[in-house]
Amino acid sequence: MASLLYRLGRLSFRQRRYFAFAWIVVLVACAFAALNAPEAENDDFSIPGTESQQAFDLLDERFPGGNSDGAEARIVFVGPDGQKVTAGQNKAAVEKVVATVADGTQVGQVESPFDEGAVSEDGTTAYATVSYEVVSEDLTEGSKKALMDAVQEGRDLGLTVEVGGSAVEVDPELGGITELIGIGVAAIVLVITFRALVAAGLPLVTALVGLGAGICVIIATGMSTTTTTLALMLGLAVGIDYALFIVSRYRTERAEGRTAEEAVGLAVGTAGSAVVFAGATVVIALAGLSLAGVPTLTDMGLAAAGTVVVAVLVALTLLPALLGFFPRAVLPRALRARRATGQPAAAVKEPAGSRWARLVIRRPLAVLLLTVVGLGVVAVPALDLRLGLPGDEAQPTSTTQRRAYDALADGFGPGFNGPLTVVIDVKEVTDPKAAVGQAAKGLAATDGVVSISPPMYDEAGDTAVVSAVPSTGPTAAETKDLVKAIRVGADDLRADTGAAMVVTGNTAVNIDISTKLTSALVPYLAVVVGLAVVLLLIVFRSVLVPLKAALGFLLSVAASFGVIVAVFQWGWLSDQLGVAQTGPVMSMMPIFLIGVVFGLAMDYEVFLVTRIREAYVRGERPSQAIVTGFRHSARVVVAAAVIMISVFAGFIGMTDSMIKMLGVGLASAVFFDAFVVRMTLVPAVLALLGRKAWWLPRWLDRALPDMDVEGEKLTRSRTTDQAPLALAPHPDESVKA
Repeated sequence: MASLLYRLGRLSFRQRRYFAFAWIVVLVACAFAALNAPEAENDDFSIPGTESQQAFDLLDERFPGGNSDGAEARIVFVGPDGQKVTAGQNKAAVEKVVATVADGTQVGQVESPFDEGAVSEDGTTAYATVSYEVVSEDLTEGSKKALMDAVQEGRDLGLTVEVGGSAVEVDPELGGITELIGIGVAAIVLVITFRALVAAGLPLVTALVGLGAGICVIIATGMSTTTTTLALMLGLAVGIDYALFIVSRYRTERAEGRTAEEAVGLAVGTAGSAVVFAGATVVIALAGLSLAGVPTLTDMGLAAAGTVVVAVLVALTLLPALLGFFPRAVLPRALRARRATGQPAAAVKEPAGSRWARLVIRRPLAVLLLTVVGLGVVAVPALDLRLGLPGDEAQPTSTTQRRAYDALADGFGPGFNGPLTVVIDVKEVTDPKAAVGQAAKGLAATDGVVSISPPMYDEAGDTAVVSAVPSTGPTAAETKDLVKAIRVGADDLRADTGAAMVVTGNTAVNIDISTKLTSALVPYLAVVVGLAVVLLLIVFRSVLVPLKAALGFLLSVAASFGVIVAVFQWGWLSDQLGVAQTGPVMSMMPIFLIGVVFGLAMDYEVFLVTRIREAYVRGERPSQAIVTGFRHSARVVVAAAVIMISVFAGFIGMTDSMIKMLGVGLASAVFFDAFVVRMTLVPAVLALLGRKAWWLPRWLDRALPDMDVEGEKLTRSRTTDQAPLALAPHPDESVKA
């Protein structure tokens, strides 16, 4: 591996113009393909294999043309100062708003609250349902403006009018001012780390090239825009990190007197090998998200994995080419001055990374216990983890959707915002009407059901739909118990009548997806962690180091879940972070966070421990190898972690609650894993294990392929065969700035 990448690095350096031009062509081609790609299909969220999805499929089959996919808006009216909306003037205002909306474009049907009985018992609240002929993505700005103008008209007439529904949903932001701040922080960190503007700029340039190509490929392949969120997060972060690692190694090799071409080859051969394996662990973790069986999650994982692959290719080919254009400009100014004047290298103060490593290995057991206990305390809130899919209740109170949600809950009860759709299949039943009547009677008698609607039949009369309103909110634990109770009752109904009764609706979907993803966690962890441990076994040629890496990851991810629960369920720091409403954690968060964080955790493990192993295989004592490894890599790992945290933290400032939760979870997880686990727990464990850390049974050593990730054979061959050449000046250096 190291020798192959060494040759690739030198080839990219020598043929830098061709490689740079090739990437320009690739980027332009990807952009052209994205611009000319057909419009992405609508995001039809589905959860195959669940009862709620079976119910949706049954509705599509038995109620064709029901416009169930059309956009919908629900206009909520509240009388002023406790007045009834049925009062003469208020009623006239409501009817005027309804008539105005009905005259709008793309409107299919408008149901007046007074015709449909959509008025609260106390008469203070009413709602009108607007059905559109097209899906929400196809609504024109004119149609949306007409709806909001009608809402404003009702407000001008003295009513409190709010609106919710898919017609007024806003697509999640893919960027914002806080994300730009994150990129700015990354640039500052790079400048501080390298103390050279060109060296700081190269990782940003290569990361943006890789990100641009990856996102364009995603768009060109017809994936929905929502799949790009994770690709944006990871593509930028790992793109910078991978380039940072290689540039840092290049500068180290130049400081030791090697020519630019030789230094590029060695940097790509050694640090590039670590990048390949680090990228492979990220790809495994992301591609493994498909094991959950949720198409949306699968698309997001595969899209992000593809972006990571592009980032690795850019780091291995484009970055060496760019180093060829700026062989001296990426070096520290002091080193350039010494090389220009021929002065000997000045004495270098021991870096902070080495001092930190010496401090840790001086009291390894105490450090180990302190970090484990500390992470355990932070993880305690995770024991109260509750899962769900946040709806309008998670929107900021400044939005009309949230105010509409609150008004409906106040006027009609908390369960009104999460009705259960019960589908009764009586196709094989002798007396369909009687079976539906028995089902409706059973539903009405179920504890926790406030009301049910009259059954609505399809044209064939073999399927009925009943809407049941719970007494509790959509995310309440009691509502989850109610769904279970109805499904138990469905078994009794089938036994008595032969009718099949299934439950769906947003609330039931939330429950089903939470159950499905929870059950997928164990096999996901087994497959992904198992494959990654095997990969790390090949990288480090050790049994204990990969196991230690996996256990450290579990500690960091548990602590990050503790932070998520404390912020989004318990409300800690919710005002400071802009969390509008506490409630359940997004159902996809556990498996999503585990997949992403595992890949990133292995990044830091590979970056840090390969340097330690490199020193060990060259004859240093285990404790000294730890110090040496930290001297070379601690600064880079810290910089990479700060950059990653900055990029992820940029998403905290967005209004979408799911993306905000992702930002908090990923930023905290990277902090715990990089600074607490990799920078603290890892050296403590390696110090306690000593030489045992690198133990590998002989039979396994013979069976595993020797990838030479640390570049021992490569470095030895270059030292013995080309040492004089390595110290010769590069012919281009005299003209490079």
